[in-house]
Amino acid sequence: MRFLITGGAGFIGSHLAEALLAQGDRVHVLDDLSTGSIENVRHLKADSRFAYTIDSCARERVVAELVDEADVVYHLAAAVGVELIVESPVRTIETNVHCTEVVLAQAAKKRKPVLVASTSEVYGKSTTFPFREDGDLVLGATTMGRWSYACSKAIDEFLALAYYKERKLPTVVARLFNTVGPRQTGRYGMVIPSFVAQALAGRPIRVYGDGTQTRCFCHVDDVVRALAGLMAHGGDAHGEVFNVGSQEEVSILALAERVRELTGSASEIRLIPYEEAYEQGFEDMPRRYPDIAKIGAALDWAPTRSLDEILGDVIAFHQAAAALV
Repeated sequence: MRFLITGGAGFIGSHLAEALLAQGDRVHVLDDLSTGSIENVRHLKADSRFAYTIDSCARERVVAELVDEADVVYHLAAAVGVELIVESPVRTIETNVHCTEVVLAQAAKKRKPVLVASTSEVYGKSTTFPFREDGDLVLGATTMGRWSYACSKAIDEFLALAYYKERKLPTVVARLFNTVGPRQTGRYGMVIPSFVAQALAGRPIRVYGDGTQTRCFCHVDDVVRALAGLMAHGGDAHGEVFNVGSQEEVSILALAERVRELTGSASEIRLIPYEEAYEQGFEDMPRRYPDIAKIGAALDWAPTRSLDEILGDVIAFHQAAAALV
């Protein structure tokens, strides 16, 4: 099989490329390196079945050529990270919506199956737990740039499902819940790599808000297994939305304490008001807890890595990177 991965030099995309190559497939990565890094795929370049193009998904001619050469498309390219979203709302909206339009339009010409990666952010401020794929989405006011990301990814989902319904394009939507693992950067506010880097450096571990907000973290290897399984599943998955995440819930304050313990750090844990970290009036969700029964029934899928195992992998990666400097 020949796979195209947009955003394939990013954290998740690079792990997906690695897994597809390991099972004997061919992989072409398209990435503009705005948030991804060539370092993420450098170890794959020696494989003759791997190729990459440094360019934007917004360029129709580039996407058209690469889609034409692929059997399956994974559309992972997106603006990521709360800090980037708050600071660059125009870039967020344009990247997420326009690039998805281009990829779906080109894939539809040749009926190439597409998986669109979405996010748990689309559930917004919903308080109906666990989050189900058919549940209501509750977003904040348009005056808060923080919600532009959630809205843009919801539009991506609407586009993918509309292409399936109207133009018979085989599409699948995967809503990812806090994917974590080696190669993830804390540059855009991702919490676990940020905490680990701070703890290992002996700097204060910065917890935004009061730390009572909870999240569920899923190892990238488990997420990749789900993404691969959804596209291998065939017609039963087409036109459907699937939550992909863990159900091991932890408060952000407890997470900081666990990182400090596992790293043996003496770092203090410092609470930072949201207004200082992001913008005045910033809103956060108190919980993001997924119902994963749907993907469990479809693929017999469930996460295999515990939070401590995830933290161990991230800590080991950061320690190894520091040793090379």
